[in-house]
Amino acid sequence: MRYLPIDQRLFIRNRKRFVKKLEKKSIAVFNSNDIMPTSADGAHGFIQQTDLFYLSGIDQEESTLVICPDAKEEKFREILFLKETNEKIALWEGHKYSKDEAKAVSGIKSVYWNHEFNNIFKPLVLESDNIYLNTNEHLRADSSVETRDGRFLQWCRKCFPLHHYQRLAPIMHHLRAVKSAPEVDLIKKACRITDTTFRRLLGFIKPGVWEFEIEAEIYHEFLRNRSRGPAFETIVASGIDSCTLHYVKNDKQCRDNELVLIDFGAEYANYAADVTRTVPVNGKLSKRQKEVYNAVLKVQKSAIKLLKPGNTIEKYTRKVGKIMEAELIRLGLLKAAEVKKQSDDEPLYKKYFPHGTSHHLGLDVHDYGDRHRKFEPGMVFTCEPGIYIRDEAIGIRIENDILITKDEPVDLTGGIPREAEEIEELMNQ
Repeated sequence: MRYLPIDQRLFIRNRKRFVKKLEKKSIAVFNSNDIMPTSADGAHGFIQQTDLFYLSGIDQEESTLVICPDAKEEKFREILFLKETNEKIALWEGHKYSKDEAKAVSGIKSVYWNHEFNNIFKPLVLESDNIYLNTNEHLRADSSVETRDGRFLQWCRKCFPLHHYQRLAPIMHHLRAVKSAPEVDLIKKACRITDTTFRRLLGFIKPGVWEFEIEAEIYHEFLRNRSRGPAFETIVASGIDSCTLHYVKNDKQCRDNELVLIDFGAEYANYAADVTRTVPVNGKLSKRQKEVYNAVLKVQKSAIKLLKPGNTIEKYTRKVGKIMEAELIRLGLLKAAEVKKQSDDEPLYKKYFPHGTSHHLGLDVHDYGDRHRKFEPGMVFTCEPGIYIRDEAIGIRIENDILITKDEPVDLTGGIPREAEEIEELMNQ
């Protein structure tokens, strides 16, 4: 792997926490992601299913984790099944885990090859009353492509129709929302790579540069720092497209006097950073651009202070909305009299700030978490207010990654320049 070895105690601890959530006489199964095809004999790069990685550290296709805490034989309480390698696979695809390597990564003592799965799995199922299976229950998930977990679910129900089936997703959503110290360290590493990359960009951006050239600089810096690449599809949006929330074409030339909004983040060891910065293409914000920029920054600084234990997304969103309203009135975009008459369900600020302020961050860039759960120490959120004025071709978003603690929130991206004057100074060195 490109990333440095991770202490197996992280995954051992995660499994111990997971097992406490299972009912008695249960068996749980986690499958790796597939390698997704393109066309002809092409394929996308492999990205591991994050629940399996969270519990095992295994970062390879065709892998299965089985956890059966009440198995009569202790060696079958935690099992890994892996793709068995051979000389031909090694020649064409390169190295795969040996059993000893998988044990060292995961801390799991029982490792078998995939062809042994049925003979081991069936007796364990017959000892169990409950079968826990995994599905992607993220609110924004696209389930149009069948997954390895989906195929396994169908096979399992056909073979064992009378067992009691349970959902793994609620357990994993609860556990993964709160990050342990080793997880925070991995997110910090992704944030540091992103910081280094942004500083590189400040010396590169100028009138005439193409958006895809900026994207290329991002890839270069990510890869040379042990990242697989971006944790999500990079947005480099200049001019009017800075007002397009998910603009990913990145195919225009950046012009003098325009802004360029860059929403990007490095992946490191499958953990994500998620940062947005908006900078002037020519290195100098106009008076109006700076006015809007500082309004967004003021909202963000106030919003970060609200990321404390006991708050909830609903309460937090309402408070941030009120702060944003005041700034939009000051900018002349909203009228105070009209705001007083607005509907609570359709606040007027949404015209200029149509998206949410924060989301969970971790192994997935939009990580697991219950929006009704109170904030707790160890949760990591983005904080990303924005103002988008299409009539003026001004779209500004500023996004940082924030760790909630029992005291004050900790900005994991606090070293990445965001003050208007600092950005201008660095761009003009």
